[in-house]
Amino acid sequence: MAKEKSIINKTSIQFLENYLNNPSPTGFESKGQKLWMNYLKPYVDEFYTDNYGTAVGVINPESDYRVVIEAHADEISWFVHYITKEGFIYLRRNGGSDHQIAPSKRVNIHTKNGIVKAVFGWPAIHTRHEKEENPSLKNIFLDCGADSKEDVEKMGIHVGCVVTYEDEFMIMNEKKLVGRALDNRIGGFMIAEVARLLHENKVKLPFSLHIVNAVQEEVGLRGAEMIAERIQPHCAIITDVCHDTGTPMMDKIQQGDLKGGEGPVLTYGPAVQNNLLNYVIERAENAGIPFQRAAASRATGTDTDAFAYSNDGVPSALISLPLRYMHTTVEMCHKDDVENTIRLIYEAVIHLKNGQSFSYFD
Repeated sequence: MAKEKSIINKTSIQFLENYLNNPSPTGFESKGQKLWMNYLKPYVDEFYTDNYGTAVGVINPESDYRVVIEAHADEISWFVHYITKEGFIYLRRNGGSDHQIAPSKRVNIHTKNGIVKAVFGWPAIHTRHEKEENPSLKNIFLDCGADSKEDVEKMGIHVGCVVTYEDEFMIMNEKKLVGRALDNRIGGFMIAEVARLLHENKVKLPFSLHIVNAVQEEVGLRGAEMIAERIQPHCAIITDVCHDTGTPMMDKIQQGDLKGGEGPVLTYGPAVQNNLLNYVIERAENAGIPFQRAAASRATGTDTDAFAYSNDGVPSALISLPLRYMHTTVEMCHKDDVENTIRLIYEAVIHLKNGQSFSYFD
């Protein structure tokens, strides 16, 4: 596969736009999963899902040696928590939603009757001369145009309704992909593109490849925990996002020196199995794929940890995409990094051998 040839085509970019624009909050991922499965369907032999919504496409399901490539499907969001008698709505986080970006944002409140529009209200600058408060969970609130709690409830809004931002996907300067929930539906997109390439290049795998789009990563890797027990894989390659530290206000001493456009990031850490990591590095070097390196401490904070410590221990590696402005509505990544991450996962998959061991003692 020539390095210069673009992987992302018009059909795949249209899928990515639809997939990112579709809300997929933690615990409510099913609609997005249906979009993902529909796109992946021509490239896999079968699908299965679990009780909480993780979706898995399988190539060559009859093989006993099981390889996983994985991303997570959920995005951060909010829950309606308290409705005042005046009709204002206070929230709780669903995942790591950032309270500081909330004021003046437009949102969608998801009800059984459909979407209700609302905004995060905030006092005008003219009124804040004597008391300048920072946004916090104690003072950010939604205004849905209601005049009372009863008015809110007539709209179908109740405690527990999930709330998402309405910001949508765009491409800047032809090379930067921007939108909410690139963390980590861009990962779901990338593993789907790997499946597409395997199909288009007529690759016959000697093992069973499970393409996993897991739920509930943002609240503790829960979907990955569940599906790892079901698959019992022999190795797993996980993709997620990491921080692009090439922007202002980033501390490279704390966060590392990583820059968008310079390649996917390979992570060292206790959960990362060194022989599998070295195998991925070798594949990158042999294929001329640029990559960067990062170090994790006790945990990667990604689904890598869930797979690594499942069953009897699953050799696992993490390939991350540098991302600017994580957990905002303008998350941004470089198109070149997306394509190189797809290439690297593809190269890692096609060179794996059936029954390949990553043991330190073989």
